Formats: sequence, C-alpha cells, structure tokens
Amino acid sequence: MFPINIFALTRINDEDRLKRLERQMSARRQFLAVREWEMESLKELSGRLCEARSDSSDLKFFFSFTMPKLGKEFDLLRVNEASVINIELKSGEVSDEAILRQLIQNKYYLAALGKSMYFYTFVSREGRLVRMSNSSRLIETSFDELADVLAQQKDCYEGHIEELFREEDYLISPLTDPDRFLRREYFLTSQQRDIRHHILKRISSPGGAILREFSMSAFTGLPGTGKSILLYDIAMQLSRRESVCLLHIGAYEKELKQLDRRLKRVDFYYCDPLEKLDLEKEYSAILIDEGHRLSADLYEDIINLAEKWQVPVIATFDKEDAVPKENGQVYGGALILETPGCISYKLTNRIRLNSELSSFISSLMRIKGRSHRAAYPSVSLSFANDEKEAARLLCSYVKEGYRYIHNGRTDIDTEGVFVPGPGVGDAASLQGDEGQGALCGIAIDEAVCKEYDKVIMLMDEAFFYDDDGYLRERNTVDDIAGTGARNLYHGLSRAKKRIAIIVKQNTDVFDSLLHVLQTS
Repeated sequence: MFPINIFALTRINDEDRLKRLERQMSARRQFLAVREWEMESLKELSGRLCEARSDSSDLKFFFSFTMPKLGKEFDLLRVNEASVINIELKSGEVSDEAILRQLIQNKYYLAALGKSMYFYTFVSREGRLVRMSNSSRLIETSFDELADVLAQQKDCYEGHIEELFREEDYLISPLTDPDRFLRREYFLTSQQRDIRHHILKRISSPGGAILREFSMSAFTGLPGTGKSILLYDIAMQLSRRESVCLLHIGAYEKELKQLDRRLKRVDFYYCDPLEKLDLEKEYSAILIDEGHRLSADLYEDIINLAEKWQVPVIATFDKEDAVPKENGQVYGGALILETPGCISYKLTNRIRLNSELSSFISSLMRIKGRSHRAAYPSVSLSFANDEKEAARLLCSYVKEGYRYIHNGRTDIDTEGVFVPGPGVGDAASLQGDEGQGALCGIAIDEAVCKEYDKVIMLMDEAFFYDDDGYLRERNTVDDIAGTGARNLYHGLSRAKKRIAIIVKQNTDVFDSLLHVLQTS
C-alpha cells in the first residue's frame, strides 16, 4: 500500500468515485470501506493544514493502514528515515482518556520502527487538535505547529508500507527470543488480547487478586496462532501479585532454565510426560504449555494439585485439523476439554506463519477438497532417487540457511557427503560445534515452539495419500503409522519465510505435490 495525497483525494465528493480513486492512489488490494464522517474529517484536516502552510497540499500519508496479522489500524501515518508521524481522526465528542489510550497503544506498536515518534488526534466537529507528549500527556496544539512538523519531515518513504512492518520484527516466541520477551518487545493480536481479558476476568477478584478456587481455562489453535506467547503473557500478568508456575510439556529444558533464572516472578518447569510431577512449592495458579503432549498420569498429577491448592489452571494445546483424527495425539487436548467446567477458546489467526506457507501446508496434508493458490514462490521441491542424492540435496539446502527438521524416522545416511562446518549457512548452529551434526538435523520435539526463517524436511517412500486425500504413511518397523505425517505437519509449521521438501523414492507423492505447486 502506497501513501496518498490527502488533498487530492478529498477533492472528490462522490463516494463511489472517491473509493475508486483511493484504491488507484494507494494500490491497496481491496476497496476501502469509506465512512462519511472519516472523509469529512480528512477533508477538514487537509484544509486546516493548507491554511497553515500553502505547500501542505503536497503532503502524502499512508491512509487507513492495518498492520498485517495484528489487525492494528492507523488513520494517518507519515514515515521517513528518522521519524514517524501519526494522526488519528475523530468526528464528535471523545474523552481525553480515550484519545490518550489510543495514542499510547499506537506508540506501543510503532516503537518497532525504532524512530522518533509524533502523535496527534484531530476532533473535527470541535476543530480541536491535540498531541501526546513524551511523558504521555495530552497537550493542546495548533495546525501551524503540526504543519511545521510535517514540513520538516523530508524525503518520506513512498514504498509499500507493509515492508516497514516485517512480521519477524514484532512476532516472537518466548523460547526462541527470551531476551525480547523479557523486554516485552512483542505484540498481541486483538483476538489474543480478548482471550486474555476473558481468562483474567474469570479467575480474578474485583481487586485483581487470583481467586482461590479450582477452574480450567484453555485455548487452542493451529501451529502459529500465538498460543505460547499469549500463555506466557498471562503468566506475566498474574505474577505481578502472586506466585505462579508455568509447566512446559516436552523439550526446551535449557531455554526454560534461562527464563526461570532471569524472570523471578514466574517459576518455569520442564515436564516429561512420563515422569512424576515435582513442584518446589505451592502456587496461586498453574499454567500448561504444549498441553496436547500431556499423558494421563501427568494430567492427573496436575489436576490433583490444583484441586488441593484450590487454584486455577490455564492450558494451551495444538489443534490438528489438518491431521486425520486417528493420527492425532492420544491424550492432551481431549483430557483438558473433558475437565468439568472447562471453558475453552480458539485462536484462528495465524500470526507466525504467512498465508502462502499456511495454504501450502494445508494442501500438503490433505490434497483433495482444498483450493490451491496460483503460485507458491516460497516453497521448494526436490526429488532424490536414493539416500545419497537426498543427502547431497539436503547439504545444499543447509548451506543456503535452511534448518533441517527430521520427523523421527526419515533420517538419511550422510557418510561420504560434505557437511558444512561452522560459519557455513546455519549448519554450525544446528547441532554441536563441528558442523558434522548439521545433516542429522533437529528432532521435531526440539523444534516445537521455536520458529525458523527456512525449514527443510524429508518425505520418503512410506508416505502416501488415501482415498480421501489425507497424507498418511505405511507401517514401519520402528514407528507407529501416522506419527511421521503428524510430525511433518508440525515441523513445516515452524517456518516463517520458506519451506523446502525433498521427496525420496516416492514418485506418487512427488507428482501430487507438483500438482499443488503448479495448479495455474
């Protein structure tokens, strides 16, 4: 979306012509839903600025921009190398508290740009213009001042504004980016904030203290919908008053120890589903991450403690709609949802995975009954006739910075194949200091809850599509049928930018994936 000249736009009075012109000027994908009061306010603002400075008719702004994934909207933005100016439009009476609350929230989101920031609100019916000071106070100001500030902002950015708000700059995982998490350099979507509000309201007294009564709250969603960051944020909120613990089911013992050491307000525990629960002390709330990995025994231990202490439990678990039900997790999510009085919420917006990769993974997991995109430029597909070719292809991808995630069964023999050493691609950081473990990759259990720019995985001859179009796998000697397909789904969902798949000795699956990638 490009910036537009608001003076030129507001010369149009006809609503239909205005919508068409705005789309032509901004190059947005859809027509803007034009509200009459908003356009009147925009016209009034432009007129006042032109009265203050005649060259204000040249000013361009990004108009009605919504941040990708997060859904945060700004009325007017203007950006250059050093600063960003934000102007919000209001029509009628609005309280100073509401104005300030919005501008503070805008500052929170725009801080990711790392620039000096200026915030204004124009209330058109009152002809009132206010700005927010550095100390977050509202100050009455004039159009002469605003026009001067705008005039001093030279060489403004005129490219697509979406390029300034790269997802990786504001979407993080607490386990992948503990430093940024602890500095609160993350954002929640409106859906996440709404779920947080309902859960905190349910388990808190009017004074804000945690209610001492047992309850179960849960939220689920596909990989990439932001379950973990929401859970960790709730833990931070609750720990302001009382001691809480967060149980992570599965891998990441090292990362949890780091968070536990640095964040004293929350106690983090790594929990093996097959081991007895052992907590150091009594807590006012228990939070569970990766709840779909719960075993029946571990679940019972947690519930018994929560009922004994009379404290709330808050859990997250993956929703696996793309995986056939018989291949899903045996325990976990079902146990949580069957807890008497459980109230559950569903996250639907994928904030980590981009729409292209999300569409491809869904199509890969069920090849029938889905509409495919016209193109998947961020997906790479290769075919290997044998293990040696697969190893050489994998080596090439690793040197390009791809992270190899293996699904627990389709490992390959890399003997005699060059393995990149430290400093070549991402190999050195995959496993060990020598780089020799690069092609051994990362186990799926280690990759869960983390994210990588590029991910590569293997599909061997065990994979096939059934009559309903679901991806399945034949029984193997050392693996339960279905586990590999499920792990493939979760492994590919770790990717933020690019996916690569090597199909080994399986022309049927290769042809099916080619069909998905070349539907146009």
